[in-house]
Amino acid sequence: MDFRLTPEQKMILDTVRSFVTAELMPLEAEMQAAELAGRGHLFPDRDTVRGLQQKGQELGLWGINTPEEYGGANLGSQLTALISMELAHCLVPFQFGGSADNILFHCSDEQKREYLLPTIAGDRLSCFAITEPHAGSDATNIRMSAVQEPGGDWILNGEKIFITGGNEADFAIVFAVTDKEKGARGGITAFLVDRAMGWTSRFIPTMGSWGPARLAFQDVRVPSRNVLGEVGFGFKLAMEWIGYGRIRIPARAIGQAERLLQMGLEYAEQRVAFGHPIADYQAIQWMLADSAIELEAARLMVMHAAWKQDEGLDYRHESSIAKFYGAQTAGRIADRVMQIHGGMGYTKELPIERMYREVRLYRIFEGTDEIQKRSIARDLLRGRVRIGEWD
Repeated sequence: MDFRLTPEQKMILDTVRSFVTAELMPLEAEMQAAELAGRGHLFPDRDTVRGLQQKGQELGLWGINTPEEYGGANLGSQLTALISMELAHCLVPFQFGGSADNILFHCSDEQKREYLLPTIAGDRLSCFAITEPHAGSDATNIRMSAVQEPGGDWILNGEKIFITGGNEADFAIVFAVTDKEKGARGGITAFLVDRAMGWTSRFIPTMGSWGPARLAFQDVRVPSRNVLGEVGFGFKLAMEWIGYGRIRIPARAIGQAERLLQMGLEYAEQRVAFGHPIADYQAIQWMLADSAIELEAARLMVMHAAWKQDEGLDYRHESSIAKFYGAQTAGRIADRVMQIHGGMGYTKELPIERMYREVRLYRIFEGTDEIQKRSIARDLLRGRVRIGEWD
């Protein structure tokens, strides 16, 4: 592993950093006001995001992880992780355009024209719909049914919950049971389901700014041509999607923790108590030191997992470790930085309390802490990984 960035990679990260400072940071105050007014989940709106993405495209920030054949830059997992860290320094949720869910590249040629290409272009929005009221971390327990009429369409019935982007999506990638006898690894199928086909969404209020949706499907008719991949192979696609997120999520957690730690450092040097900056006191110094140590460890875990993905190696074990530790680290740093700021950290005048609420989610979605530990332990017990191995 070579941790040195090439001149081109440095230029890309400098461009991202400048974009965040010039285009995203000025929107934070407006976003905070929207949350106080109960409109936080509506900010930024679709037109604002499109405008920002177009500005990014003018700077060459387009299709960061999209194959070149689709007009993307295909920068790889390591650089994508570093870009995610930079974007997370700002509270405004934003991703550069020109990308699509990784499993949409399994579309047929007809599906690519109807779903993949418009999504990459930014003309359509998708959401990934697998979680249900009775099937969260245990994705094998989904109950949504898909019954095929003789030689024809599929009829979907059921409910999905906590779906990111579900309130805004034009279509959903929906996972449903098509054969109960075969179980998850042969009886679940993925479907591309347009909102116009009849499913509805409802906003779910949460303690953070994240605005997930509850999706309802009642006798939703889906043409057979809208099966993504093959019938019965949906679980494999779902795991491919989730595996990618287990690098992206801790990368974002690290970016938020970096900003928090910087805020803690600056405040500790400025705040005077008993005649001295509080940075002079060992209690504060240890909070800063512990945060820096854990942050560096988490960053290396993410980059190791991303490196293995770029090398075409099995990165599932490393991504579980990175996801668990990155989420835990962000939470601990948010808590320490709030403590350093005292009462000011608890107010809505500073972004600390909001980050405190947001980073808590990382320990839950796309694989809880408990699921990550379960996966890590199973890898060890079954001999799939060995202690001390690197690659």
